[in-house]
Amino acid sequence: MKISSERILTTHTGSIARPDGLISIMREKENGRPYDEAAFNTAVRVAVAECVRLQCAAGLDVVNDGEQGKSGFTTYQEERLSGFEPVPIEGPARMPWREVAEFPEYYERYFKTNMRGAALGPSRNWVCTSPVTYVGGEAVQRDIDNLNAALEGQVYEEAFLSAALPTGLANQPNEHYPDRDEFLSALADAVHEEYRAIIDAGFLIQLDDPAAAELWGFRDLEPAVRDQRIDEMVELINYSLRGIPPEKIRYHTCYSINMGPHIYDLHLRDFIGAMLRVNAQAISFEVMNLRHIHDYHAFEDVKLPDGKVIIPGMLSNGANWVEHPELIAELTSHYAALVGRENVMIGNDCGFASQAGAREIDPKVAWAKFTALAEGARIASDRLWS
Repeated sequence: MKISSERILTTHTGSIARPDGLISIMREKENGRPYDEAAFNTAVRVAVAECVRLQCAAGLDVVNDGEQGKSGFTTYQEERLSGFEPVPIEGPARMPWREVAEFPEYYERYFKTNMRGAALGPSRNWVCTSPVTYVGGEAVQRDIDNLNAALEGQVYEEAFLSAALPTGLANQPNEHYPDRDEFLSALADAVHEEYRAIIDAGFLIQLDDPAAAELWGFRDLEPAVRDQRIDEMVELINYSLRGIPPEKIRYHTCYSINMGPHIYDLHLRDFIGAMLRVNAQAISFEVMNLRHIHDYHAFEDVKLPDGKVIIPGMLSNGANWVEHPELIAELTSHYAALVGRENVMIGNDCGFASQAGAREIDPKVAWAKFTALAEGARIASDRLWS
């Protein structure tokens, strides 16, 4: 993994808005209706090429495929892991967040159009009913081929592909394995195949662990039990990554990807220790969420281990403003002063279209944000290397 040895490098967390034509085909696919598979694959390939071109034009250094072929991580896991059966979600979509109960009117409106409401297909949970195996070999190879083709002729530093962690399915009901340990091991073994394919293709891998920063709170558990659960999660992640060099791995979490009050979020100081125990060289987390803009103070007390890199998010995924490059530069300089300039790369808080149907961040605004990120990195670099 390249580091900011001469200037602050820029990247993002992965998900970028899909074009409307691709979404139309994807909606048919996600609902189990007839669709033209060849046309879908062509649309994905074209979308990846354009997405990579725009990332490079905006000045991003470490780029990806924009997750153009994925409608969201739930259906993506459905396609690539066998052993699960869907269970329809009855009634309106809900999330088990504490603040949902405190702001019910807001979230009733929000869920109708965002999060699960923005999904292209039906909302479902999953239950494990048979052996978990990886069946995504052809799909991940398409991802690899599309990204390789899109990178030809572009100027960039490195490229990555995103993948889900087994933690996303670890809390689903298990009706097949005799105990939780066997279930978790099977999940880890299955996803490891995808990780290996991405690394063997020469790309970095970004592991997405949405809301782990909330899960690690386990506020309702006794401290000893909570610590045990955290240890279990970190152990599961690291087992999934066995044999893969940490310098090929980026690990991303966020405080929750919704637009909302966020008054019960943990702060970076509450979970940075657990993040740093994951066998990944780089860790990515939110900053420009205004509830967390001060979280750089965590590194006044926590020493970044040798060889680790941080990717603080300098662009909000929760508002359609374009962050000022001077603010991005200022915050970047705060982190650099605490952990060393070479250990800082900057990105965004979370994906701008974690569900393919989402338009919480207008696509044109998203590209303006990326341009501001590159300009903020340039300003910070001038200050830090002057």
